[in-house]
Amino acid sequence: MGDDADDGVYVGNAGKDAALDRGWLLGHFKDAGDPRHSGAVEIKWGVHPRGEQRPHWVTGEQRTALLVLISGRFRVRLPGRDVLLEEQGDYVVRGRGVDHSWVAEEESVVLTVRWPSVPGYAVAPPQEARPGQHPA
Repeated sequence: MGDDADDGVYVGNAGKDAALDRGWLLGHFKDAGDPRHSGAVEIKWGVHPRGEQRPHWVTGEQRTALLVLISGRFRVRLPGRDVLLEEQGDYVVRGRGVDHSWVAEEESVVLTVRWPSVPGYAVAPPQEARPGQHPA
């Protein structure tokens, strides 16, 4: 989809390229010779249909993340509160160790920047919890 010439430059389209790797555009998971390879940061172009949600909370997160709303209405669930991103440019930063979940209240596009990019890191298997409920 994109142009990854040998000159160290990659030109692409976030919407098209995101479809190839669950939304992720940049991070340690790209080939080492690819200009989008990074051990420092991960970037995702998340396109979420209305009603899509992370049914289980992510716990034990090792990275900091910035989520910026491009379009739509997107609710980020955090311990003790929710943050509603509803105007283009609204954003939230959650630090390391902050449990989280989310729901797209309208069809949404969200740009996520996470750091560091941790090879081999995966979110722990979901705990038994009802959708939208923080595990005890």
